[in-house]
Amino acid sequence: MNHLLGSRTRRNPLSRYCLPLAAGWMVLQSFFPASPTLAQDKSNKFSYSDFLEKIEQGKIKEVSLDSRTDTATVTVVNESGETVTREVNLFNDQSELISRLRENNIDLTVKTSNDNAQTIGIIANGALILLLVAGLAIIIRRSAKASGQAMSFGKSRARYQVEDQTGVKFDDVAGIDEAKEELQEVVTFLKETERFTAVGAKIPKGLLLVGSPGTGKTLLAKAVSGEAGVPFYSISGSEFVEMFVGVGASRVRDLFKKAKENAPCLIFIDEIDAVGRKRGAGLGGGNDEREQTLNQLLTEMDGFEENTGVIVIAATNRADVLDEALMRPGRFDRQVTVDLPSYNGRLGILQVHAQNKKLAEEVSLETLARRTPGLSGADLANILNEAAILTARRFKPVITPLEIDNALDRITIGLSLSPLLDSKKKRLIAYHEVGHALLMTLLEHSDPLNKVTIIPRSGGVGGFAQQSFDEDMVDSGLYSRAWLIDRITITLGGRAAEQEIFGDAEVTAGASNDLRVVANLAREMVTRYGMSDLGPLALESHHGQVFLGGGDMNNHNQYSEEVATKIDEQMRAIALRCYEKARQLIRENRDLMDHLVDRILYEETIEGEEFRRIVAQYRQLPEKQLVSSGNK
Repeated sequence: MNHLLGSRTRRNPLSRYCLPLAAGWMVLQSFFPASPTLAQDKSNKFSYSDFLEKIEQGKIKEVSLDSRTDTATVTVVNESGETVTREVNLFNDQSELISRLRENNIDLTVKTSNDNAQTIGIIANGALILLLVAGLAIIIRRSAKASGQAMSFGKSRARYQVEDQTGVKFDDVAGIDEAKEELQEVVTFLKETERFTAVGAKIPKGLLLVGSPGTGKTLLAKAVSGEAGVPFYSISGSEFVEMFVGVGASRVRDLFKKAKENAPCLIFIDEIDAVGRKRGAGLGGGNDEREQTLNQLLTEMDGFEENTGVIVIAATNRADVLDEALMRPGRFDRQVTVDLPSYNGRLGILQVHAQNKKLAEEVSLETLARRTPGLSGADLANILNEAAILTARRFKPVITPLEIDNALDRITIGLSLSPLLDSKKKRLIAYHEVGHALLMTLLEHSDPLNKVTIIPRSGGVGGFAQQSFDEDMVDSGLYSRAWLIDRITITLGGRAAEQEIFGDAEVTAGASNDLRVVANLAREMVTRYGMSDLGPLALESHHGQVFLGGGDMNNHNQYSEEVATKIDEQMRAIALRCYEKARQLIRENRDLMDHLVDRILYEETIEGEEFRRIVAQYRQLPEKQLVSSGNK
């Protein structure tokens, strides 16, 4: 029944286009009458017999015949002696009428009327024919295109670049020297294959680039192709998967077929986790199309057939969700980690991206590299680009340190907004941020202050106190207990300043994000780092999201309810001790706080060096002592 119903509702493409055209033509024809006589006034006519009678009576003075419409326009003398014009419908044979008019010496004129109906009809018919022909041509073209797409649906959509047309060399890639050394062997093998095969070495079939977003994985793959001078196929993992089962596997087969024809060559699969996730890992069941595509990829990389000369380079930032069969030797033989750049790497990246930028002489890329630990190559390129945009907006000829600093703050913190007016809110924000900055300067194990400002930023940031973190500690993750305690104390410094200066009733919700940071740090100290009275126990582990292939839903039940209560107590004890320490330091330096707040209300931004100089002078301490204590 459904089939019959569907066959009735489906319309032929010809009828769908032609029937409306035909209906429109029928409507159009109604606007063009066959003869203009239809629109004539009946009161202006008299019959043919009356016309003959008037001729015999001699009351017709002039007659004008229209042969096309078989009508005559006659001039008649009425009873009052006036002449009027009348129209008469004639018969087809008008020879007898003409003879009678001549016998009575009546003026006779024969004319042709301007009837355009026939011409308009011909034009309209021609236009209809052209529309029908054009409609048929469109239908045929769409049908041919659809059939072509159906035939090529399983073809690979990989973008093909011949030899070194990628335009990228290893010299264009900076900041990831370790990864470049790993990939240099692949380039050497592609260039000197016989040198390796002579001693029985086999080509590595796959290399997996793993790293955070923006670290240069795609750029590395292009550089390998550019250095080796071999064809380069690039495709995204999501382009294999379609809603039709079998299409992804067909595209994998077609891709490797093309690659074998152009061997030696490279295949680059970006975001391979879109197709290479663990099979059957999802809670709601697997995707048959994705699993078939993955199975075909596994077979092509290491199956019954050899892929001599074809190297697969894949990139992902989620290596933990990839299928184990994809990671074994013989498929992805090597896993190259593309880390975030170190200081030397960041400096090299900045030098590469600064080649086409007009920098002022006082701009120091070394200083910028030291201020940006933890940023990727894409972030560094974006900083210089934002600085160039700000320079052009301010009509400056070169990029100055001010634009560099503003671009860094814009990317890491947010867009600068208009300063607040002098009000109670501005003073409260000033005390909050100076509370953070003062503890960064006074605490022994804290990283030094970079700058403090009360200029608001987009995203609801009223101001900020920025630190210059120790790069070695950030990269290694080796945080000491003293550093974590000082970090928690600094984070609570804004809330402590509000309570000490304005009292309990005036404490605001501005420290909500600070409290979340404190809770996370305190919990990690207790449950992961063993830095509490519970002892050196790892009560929790860091798991990924369950729907991304890592962990399961029961990982949080690793300890009893009694231990959970003790964890909460230890977290609260750490937070309260740090909070009391922050309040004590602010209470002891209340006069210094007021002086710093008055200063920042006037200047709105104080750099770290100036802030430390003010604190050293006020406390009568050598400035070097504050700087060295902050660098520990």
